[in-house]
Amino acid sequence: MPHPAAAASGKLPFVVWVLAGGTFLMGTTEFVVAGILPDIAPDLGVTVSHAGLLVTAFAVGMIVGGPVMALATLRLPQRLTLVLALTVFAAGHVVAALTSSFTVVMAARFVTALATGAFWAVGFVIATAAAGPADATRAVSVMMGGLTLANVIGVPAGSLAGHVAGWRGLFWTLAALAALAAATIGRFLPRTEQRARVSVRGEIRALRQGRLWLALTAAVLIMGGVLAAYTYISPLLTDRAGIPVGAVPLVLVVFGAGALGGTVVGGRFGDRRPMATTIPAAAATALVLIALIPLSTTPAAAVVLIFLMALTGFTINPVVTALAVRFAGDAPTLTSALTTSAYNTGIAAGSALAGQALASSFGVTGPALVGAVFTGLTLLPLIALAVTAKRDVTRTVARSTGEAQVPAPRQDAATTGTVLTSAHPRHRP
Repeated sequence: MPHPAAAASGKLPFVVWVLAGGTFLMGTTEFVVAGILPDIAPDLGVTVSHAGLLVTAFAVGMIVGGPVMALATLRLPQRLTLVLALTVFAAGHVVAALTSSFTVVMAARFVTALATGAFWAVGFVIATAAAGPADATRAVSVMMGGLTLANVIGVPAGSLAGHVAGWRGLFWTLAALAALAAATIGRFLPRTEQRARVSVRGEIRALRQGRLWLALTAAVLIMGGVLAAYTYISPLLTDRAGIPVGAVPLVLVVFGAGALGGTVVGGRFGDRRPMATTIPAAAATALVLIALIPLSTTPAAAVVLIFLMALTGFTINPVVTALAVRFAGDAPTLTSALTTSAYNTGIAAGSALAGQALASSFGVTGPALVGAVFTGLTLLPLIALAVTAKRDVTRTVARSTGEAQVPAPRQDAATTGTVLTSAHPRHRP
């Protein structure tokens, strides 16, 4: 239930910001390892390329483990689930910091990813419920903003800390912060009943909706497209744009700022007009990536286009996440977990294809081309959602006109048939 005070003031409930803090912490641990692989590899007696499996293990844990953990914890109270997820998260980092075995560290990363998937799945459900339907997308954007800030602030700061204090010291710090987050969640998240009376069968039944899979497909494609270009942005900047290696981190900060801005834009406009927000954003992202291919020879143009790529691409994420949760109705937990899996699937597929394109005759522009194809394809599920919504609205209005001689409620086609807006003045957009 939305918090009444927050609804009256137009502010999001405090719990949404607490959950965003947890997302920031977990997003940092997911991506920071890539920046300290040269420190981890010799300490564990493996090559840097082999140490890269620590990134893969986390991605696999997020893809597979999120839905599994969402179902496994379905009967637990929401607050307990979040506290347990953070506790396991902390324990995984402690185990990794204490061992000298690469296999154990990789297993700890996998378990940590399971906990992260459970936290995000339940966290999105809590955030949208606390904010209420009118601010659901904004609440999701705040949580995803925590993930974006992790890339802008958490990962660079964590990488620096890992180089200075050692990767084990960084893991100890992350474990301590997770324990603090668990205590904070336990203190500020309101007590609730058992999470849902919906059974596992009910959660799975919610997956039968075609429009849900359209939203998940859009999540896979847009994230795959943006991350395809982002993963290999360094060689494009240095080899083609002529930007010094030392200045690349500053460009990545520009990307992070664009991603944060896009998340905010999606949260602000996505509740009222999701399709009118996402379809132009997907088209703009594809055009920006296409333009990046010929214009990346100029440093200024390359930086501006990278900012725009992040701004337009990340506008879509909070909207499709909120839509997926809405479509699930009374059984949103598994759907929320699948949304997280969809983003990680897109990251894995986009970066893999971009790597092949980089090694092909396309060279450093290959990843941008792959990204343009992915983001262009995002238009297909988004347009299908818009068409489905318009058809549902037409049927609803026709049914209302035929059954009662009263004005039919206006329905925002962009909300894909899930939100009805009455004719009362105070509800006008």
